[in-house]
Amino acid sequence: MKRFLAAIVFMVCSSLSAQVQFETRVSKTTLGLNERLRIDFMMNVDGDNFSQPSFDGFRIIAGPSQQVSQSWVNGRSSFEKVYSYFLLPNRKGALTIKQAAIEYNGQIYKTSPVKINVTAATEQPRDPNDTQISADDNLYLVADVSKTNPYINEPITVVYKLYFSYNIGITNWRELNKPKYNDFWSQNIDIKQLVAQEGMFKGEKYRFVVLRKTVLYPQKSGKLAIEPLSLDIDVQLPTNQRNMYGQVVVKEGSKRVSAGSKIITVKALPELGKPEDFSGAVGNFDFKVTPTKTDLKNGESLNLVVSVTGKGNMKLFSLPKPIVPNALELYDAVHNEKVDTPLSGMVGKVSDSYTIIPQYKGNYPIKPLRFSYFDLGSGKYKTLSSPEIMINVLDGPTVAVASNSSDKNRISNVEQFKYIKFKTKLLTIDKEDFFGSNLYLGLMLLPFLILPVIVLVKKKKEAIDGDVTGNRIRMNNKLAKKYLSEAKKQINNKELFYIALEKAMHNFLKAKLHIETSEMSKDNIQELLLSKNANPEAVNDFIALTENCEVARYAPSSSVAIQQDFDKAVLIISDLEKQIV
Repeated sequence: MKRFLAAIVFMVCSSLSAQVQFETRVSKTTLGLNERLRIDFMMNVDGDNFSQPSFDGFRIIAGPSQQVSQSWVNGRSSFEKVYSYFLLPNRKGALTIKQAAIEYNGQIYKTSPVKINVTAATEQPRDPNDTQISADDNLYLVADVSKTNPYINEPITVVYKLYFSYNIGITNWRELNKPKYNDFWSQNIDIKQLVAQEGMFKGEKYRFVVLRKTVLYPQKSGKLAIEPLSLDIDVQLPTNQRNMYGQVVVKEGSKRVSAGSKIITVKALPELGKPEDFSGAVGNFDFKVTPTKTDLKNGESLNLVVSVTGKGNMKLFSLPKPIVPNALELYDAVHNEKVDTPLSGMVGKVSDSYTIIPQYKGNYPIKPLRFSYFDLGSGKYKTLSSPEIMINVLDGPTVAVASNSSDKNRISNVEQFKYIKFKTKLLTIDKEDFFGSNLYLGLMLLPFLILPVIVLVKKKKEAIDGDVTGNRIRMNNKLAKKYLSEAKKQINNKELFYIALEKAMHNFLKAKLHIETSEMSKDNIQELLLSKNANPEAVNDFIALTENCEVARYAPSSSVAIQQDFDKAVLIISDLEKQIV
């Protein structure tokens, strides 16, 4: 009997001393950009509400898969549950797998973060006996640069082409790293539709699509680097196997390609012959200075338009500013640009429009303006000049002149000074003391008036805080709306969309049925909804959509199907909101 009691005490102590273990294990801590990573979240207890990390910097290509094992060895039991994922890195650098979490016996347990070092893509050795077609020799991303030795502000183009052989197929592609154009002015040219074309590459006939077109204007001399464009491409590769109909079996795969960096050697503009008023214009231009009128009456105004038309760096230089006599009031310019940017570079017109208002009667000249630019065709500077413009003001006050009398400081024309008054009328300012005023008394009584309001607000808050059930319902309602809104934002990201949609529907049930996650079985949900007078058809649609969320996260689906699922969820929740009593 004593031995039996001792055994029971030993078993109880052993169970009490057992610790919950929840950890992260990875297949490797250093991998190339094109290598896969396996990650396992392992626990020795049957934890609930597993919450995966966000996997920032990685893309989930498989998972989660769940494995549970339990065994008895020498009278002692062991339990293990594992959630497994396969990931593919999206960028190079030091990445961190953040904490996962589970709930067990009312407590939250988390894993430790794991650091992963992602290096450049590694060369994958091929089996010499493998005769299957590989994407390595059939898929290339190329950056065609129109000129590698331009002048400063001379346009060059970069066209990114994806070449692929007739042996493989392409189903989708994603940008991993966008090209960066440091020290360049850049303009992307929209490509409305990708069209497959045929062309020669490496002496063989390939298909290709133009993915991106960019016009660049270098802004400084020297060697400038264009960082590469990198893509992750889903491909279809034929295998050596055939199906029962004799057709070649196609294998789905992915390939990462990069256009490589490009070095552009930029020449400085020559100093010999550079005009003093040169403002950086490079190209071929026409220059005009045009007034809207030259004869004005008193109170009228004119617009003086300084414009440059042609082909070149239209948005990257300043126009000359006119100089006018003091009798003409010149207002700030209104800048206008009508510039298109085709693949050959910017072309169009830029202008500054000045409003000029004359002050006095007379004839006033506007001096000629000069515009200088560097001509790429001749490799020399050119200067264009406008003619002198004479502005004739037909009437109005004349410019004041000095009198010939002994008092030389007297002004002969005093019409413009008539508005000045020579006598002043001073008025006393009545000032009321603050002490004893209505404002003083109001501020004194204000704290006593606010005190009852504060007491009422505090009691109301205490009543709300004490309503645990009501707070939980309100919180679940807020979470349902939050996740439904999050699902709408993530409608272009299938996996995150269905995760948010599933959470929104679960929180809706928690708010309306007053249940917890552990009670969310299909039969229990159906029974509770029907007991709340919900429509059986709406109940079946709700359960079917909830089950579909888990499956749709990893099954192929179109943007139309995702939009339909979102609209269906909004409709179902709205119907149940009206039906449940």
